[in-house]
Parts: sequence; structure tokens; C-alpha cells
Amino acid sequence: MTKSRFSILLLLLLAFNLTVSARFFYWQVVAGEELAVAAQQQRFQFAEVTASRGEIFSSDSYPLVLNKPAFLIYVYLPHLKGTIDSLTDKIVPVLDHEKNSSPAADLKKEIKERLSGKSKWVILRRRINEKTKKEIENLEINGLGFEREDIRDYPEASMAAHLLGFVGRDQSGKPKGYFGLEGFYNQQLSGSPGLLIEEKNVFGKPIISANRVKETMRPGLNLQLYLDRTAQFILADKLKEGLEKYGAKSGWGVIIDSQTGGVLAMASFPNYDPELYFSFDQKLFPNPIAAESFEPGSIFKPFVMATALEQGVVKPETKCTKCSGPVKIGDDKIETWNGQYRPNCTMREIIQYSDNVGMVFVAQELGKSKLLAGIKKFGFGQKTEIDLQEENSLAIRPSNQWYPIDLATLSFGQGIAVTPIQMVQAFNVLANKGRLISPKIVKRIWSNRNSHYYQPEQKNRRVLSQKTTSQMKEMLVNAVENGEAKWAKPKKLIVAGKTGTAQIPIRGHYDKEKTIASFIGFAPADDPKFVMLISLREPSTSPWGSETAAPLWFTIAERLAYYWNLL
Repeated sequence: MTKSRFSILLLLLLAFNLTVSARFFYWQVVAGEELAVAAQQQRFQFAEVTASRGEIFSSDSYPLVLNKPAFLIYVYLPHLKGTIDSLTDKIVPVLDHEKNSSPAADLKKEIKERLSGKSKWVILRRRINEKTKKEIENLEINGLGFEREDIRDYPEASMAAHLLGFVGRDQSGKPKGYFGLEGFYNQQLSGSPGLLIEEKNVFGKPIISANRVKETMRPGLNLQLYLDRTAQFILADKLKEGLEKYGAKSGWGVIIDSQTGGVLAMASFPNYDPELYFSFDQKLFPNPIAAESFEPGSIFKPFVMATALEQGVVKPETKCTKCSGPVKIGDDKIETWNGQYRPNCTMREIIQYSDNVGMVFVAQELGKSKLLAGIKKFGFGQKTEIDLQEENSLAIRPSNQWYPIDLATLSFGQGIAVTPIQMVQAFNVLANKGRLISPKIVKRIWSNRNSHYYQPEQKNRRVLSQKTTSQMKEMLVNAVENGEAKWAKPKKLIVAGKTGTAQIPIRGHYDKEKTIASFIGFAPADDPKFVMLISLREPSTSPWGSETAAPLWFTIAERLAYYWNLL
């Protein structure tokens, strides 16, 4: 009996030892890492140090986007003395003075709703300025506190809103760039946050004598743009005037340096204020120059003609044998825009008079495979890789989905969707002796901590021979000097360009009255300084590009010519 009890006791002791050993094994091996982290969290306090965001400058180093101090105001309810009503009655009149504030009644309702939740720590308002902070501090309300959070400052206001983008917050509440440069270069602009590690005692209080460990914060990188502030002002100012003068619903303009592809100016209306982005319709945020596609109409004709010249299927003096009247393709009939026909007109005259029938002749001489391959070389159907977050591009449909009528309408810029920046990149091939250079907004990126910087990469490839571009330049100068818009061109400035009027497709058909009127060109023609596109959506005074977009283009170009001493 005694021996039996001893055996049972021995088994119990053995089981106990095994249990303890298993538990130690779990703590040390299985859960060791997790418990070590928990112990570290109990012993140390971690605080993230937010990095200052990089700033953005124009080509002459003038600040376009800076950082300025702002504050988050919060309330810790256990320390609040008085009622929620008394709190709102005191602070709402002060907050109401801010330019981005809601009406007082709405603001009071909003704050009360926030305070009615279960949280003891409640954010009342973000982005308040220093003046408002001091006024609220003077109220001496227990339980209120402030946290600094830098916000973006725009010295030039909304002059280049679509180009710059804005800074909002992500789902975790951290600053994040959206759209434009802020979105595209968010990682570079954000920098790396620092980390402050402080040792605590058993009561959770900081140990004064203990060393603080700080992982260094790295500020965001800065951007310097190709953007010329004077050119930007001229473009934005005149474009806005043009929209009002011609009664257009919207419009855009972009100017690039022909040699570098650098964006010298970019504007579109309607736009928004990047500092108060939350007060505007979200539909305004994407930059239409990179994000919006449209059917270009006749400004597309030079690319088809250039492809035909490059392939040797026509010469500038080649005569059109099908230009004596409308051309039938199946059940469809292609006509000229004004009902006038010019038998045996040359390729030069087809561009000069913007002859749709003549362009169908050119497309048929090229054939489907050469035509489609040619327009792809200009970059259509793929992104330009411009440094804007929202760039969009529609692929060119496969060859087997193009029918004779499609190729005919393609020859004069209908039935294909392009973005404005694709048009400018492609047209610069004609200005830049046959080389395609991808457009870029940022010229260099650098850190305040050192002088090292780097430049964004650009595509640079040959698309056309210099002979073809020389022929096209002569044809485009002739089109300006003797075309429908010759009355508006500056007398002293030689321009190579093309007007365009494209009907807007709506629900599977073209609206007969609504158009997008455009003019694209480069100047001076012999030694191009810039390429510029101007487009107006649904101008009401006249649907024609020659009577709206072209004179506006010439007005802007003349101002730029005086500014850059090109005359």
C-alpha cells in the first residue's frame, strides 16, 4: 500500500515537472519573441517623429509649395470641466473665423456629434492656424490640447493646382499626396519619420536619468520644376479669358520646351484650390491634360501625313486622285468640312485646307498596317510617363478590329482617343527633328541635407527622319500662313501649326453641335523654343478651332515671344 502511494506520488511529481517544462518551453521558445516585445513595450515608450515634407520650386527657385505650421485641437473628456454645450459655445465662435470653417451652426453640430461617442480622446478640428490656437488657449479650458501638424502652403494659390496636386490623409491618418506631383512623388516628398524611444519605470513614468534613443528623422526631398512662372501666368490668365470670351465649358493648355521636353506651363479650367481641396468636387482633382482622353480631330492629321511621307507613299507635291468629291466607303460617305472640293490638290494643300477627303486618300495609300504602326511610333496608345499620378492612356485596338471606315475616320482624327499630353509629345517630334522626348515636369530632385541631386529619366528615340520633319514643318507653316486662321497669327512670329475641330461622341454617335476646338503648334518654326496645345470644350461663340482656339493660341504665343525675346 505504501509502495503504491509512493508510485502515485512519483507519477504526480513527474507530470508536474513535465507541465512546468512544457510551460517554460512555450514561454522561451514558442512565445518568446512575442513576450519579449510585450516586455519591451512595458519598459519603453515609443513616439514617432513626423518628417517634414519636401518642398516644390519653380525653375527660378521660387517656392510653389512650402510647409507652414498648423495644429490639431483635441479634448480629453475626463479632464473637461463643464458641459459639452458650454465647450462648444466657447470655441465655435473662434473656429468660425477660419477661412475653411463650416457655418457656425453646422460646426457646433459636428463637434457635438464627435463628443457624443464612446472615446475619451476626441479630435475637434484639424489644420487650425497659430492665431486661432492662441485664441483658444486664452479661453483656458481644461481638457483641451494641441498637436502640431504641418500643412502645405501655396504662395501662388491655385495657379498650378492640377500640376501640383494636394496633400490629404490616408486611412491611418498620416499625410499623403494625391494627384499631380504630390501623388506621383509622394514617397520622395514624404521622407522617413524618426523614432523617439524613452525608458519607463514600473509606474509607467519616464526615467529621467535614462538615456533617450532617437532614430534620426529624414526630411522629404525637394523638387525643382521646369515650370516658368511668367509663362504659367500668361497661359493661365489668357486661357481663363479665352473660356469666357468664347463661352467654353472647360479648356486646357500646355507648353513644353521643344529641346528638353520640360513642361514650361500647364493650366486647365475649371480648377480648384489645393489648400482647400476638401471644399471642391472630387471630379476636379485629376489633371485633364494627363487623365482626360478626347478625339483630336484635324490636329491629328499631321501624324498621318508624316507617316505617309516617311514611308515614301506620297511626297508633298503628290496629287490626290480622289479629291473631286465625297468618297464612299461601304454605306458611309466622307465629305470635306465645308463642302468644297479641290480635284488634284497636293499633299501640302490637303494640310492647308484640312481636307478630310484628301486625308482618306493618304490613309488608303498607306494601308492599315503601316498607318497603325506609324501612329504607335508617335506614342499613341501608351503613357508618356509624365510625372503626374493620374496619367491615363487608352490602348489602340488590335489590327483585326479596324475596318475601312475606321481607317478613313482615323486619318482625320476621329475614332481614336488620345490625351492632351500625348498630343504635345507627338507634335514635338515634328519640332525636334524627328526625335520623341517624353515630357517631364520635375527637372531635379535634391535633399536639404546635402547637395546631391538626380534628374528623372526620359525617353529619347528617333521616330522620323529629318527630311520628313523638314517637309512637315514647311507644310505646317504654309497651313498657318494660308489657312483658315491666318487672320489671327502674329505678323513677326513664324509658326508651324494646325487647327482642329472634333465632334464629341455621345452614346454611340457624334453630337452635331458640341465640339472640342484646338490648335497645336511650335514656334519659332526655324528654331523651335516651345510646343503648345490649346483646347476649348464646347465653345458657344463658334464651334471651329480656327475661330476660337487658334486666335487664343496666337495671343498667348505672341506674349511668350516678347517675354523670351523671340521676335
